[in-house]
Amino acid sequence: MQLRDFALERFFAQHEFTAPHLLCTSDCESVSVADLLAHEEGAVERFMDLRLNYTEAPGGIELRQEIAGLYASAGTDNILVSAGAEEAIFLCMNAMLSPGDEVIVPCPAYQSLHEVARGAGARVVPWMMHDDDGWRPDIEALKESITPKTKAIVLNTPHNPTGSLMTREEFVAVRDIAEDADIHVFSDEVYRGLEYDPKDRLPPMADLYEKGISVGVMSKAFGLAGLRIGWTATEDTDLLRKMAALKDYTTICASAPSEFLAALALRHRDAVVARNLGIIRSNLALLDRFFADHADVLAWVPPRAGAIAFPRVLAGEGAEAFCLDAIRKAGVLLLPSTKYDGYDDHHVRIGFARADMPVSLARFGEYLAARPTS
Repeated sequence: MQLRDFALERFFAQHEFTAPHLLCTSDCESVSVADLLAHEEGAVERFMDLRLNYTEAPGGIELRQEIAGLYASAGTDNILVSAGAEEAIFLCMNAMLSPGDEVIVPCPAYQSLHEVARGAGARVVPWMMHDDDGWRPDIEALKESITPKTKAIVLNTPHNPTGSLMTREEFVAVRDIAEDADIHVFSDEVYRGLEYDPKDRLPPMADLYEKGISVGVMSKAFGLAGLRIGWTATEDTDLLRKMAALKDYTTICASAPSEFLAALALRHRDAVVARNLGIIRSNLALLDRFFADHADVLAWVPPRAGAIAFPRVLAGEGAEAFCLDAIRKAGVLLLPSTKYDGYDDHHVRIGFARADMPVSLARFGEYLAARPTS
């Protein structure tokens, strides 16, 4: 398998741990181990008594039971635990696709969602999204992209990087298209739970369709990226079996401390996620005013869910040059749209689920105020 460099990760490797003001993070504010253990009486003692043995390859039964509780139809045998969502993507694409297959992927998208498929020999068909129509999915364009070679449709909603959220009608329409073609729907649902209006929350694709694949992770809505725990949920047990066989060549099993802490967080998910939504809502109010004050430089479609948005840069130099200048002159890290392979040079990703975002946003405002006007 030949994979191109992961442009986004290479960019972060260069700048993430040196820039003092991170304004493009995609995860939520994290917590300490002590704060997480405080959710449950006796958790400290049980954690300290934990044996650091190998865990079950599919994921420990306690953890899989908690994950299965997120779904209406999935039992523990329908869950495969992975090292973050990244491993889930890698395993699924390689288990599901063969050379010559086609897979339809939203664009822009997290690079793994199309690059791993391409590395497996599949042809990637982009499903383009645009800010001038509010980042809405074009269902008719999706229908026209289906061919006899199409093996899967990839979804990501709530969406990275735009913060858009499909309506239930759009989501079900994708399911219906896939069902008619007898193909899989790979649904990246890592931001599920971060809908600003709970009534907008979509059901997991794994609950709607036998060939639906739902991927979740502890990194985003839960703010527990350091646990490196993700999962796949699907009723397609044959696909899950193939993924499990491939996992024997990647991580084999997860970390025992991570599994313990992830299960605990899932048991208290309402409180954990509510805290992060509180940070997001507070920061969104600041961003609304910020974009109104700087409408000559940046234009955005306000997000409906998640921790990130994708405003357009109106300055003439392009998004990448704009971001590099902000790093160099102000220490503010934004992510240019050029790091979303196949997209444009006109947008930046901004993240707003960290507690220190107001400080970073203020520094960014100072940078914009000092920019020369044309």
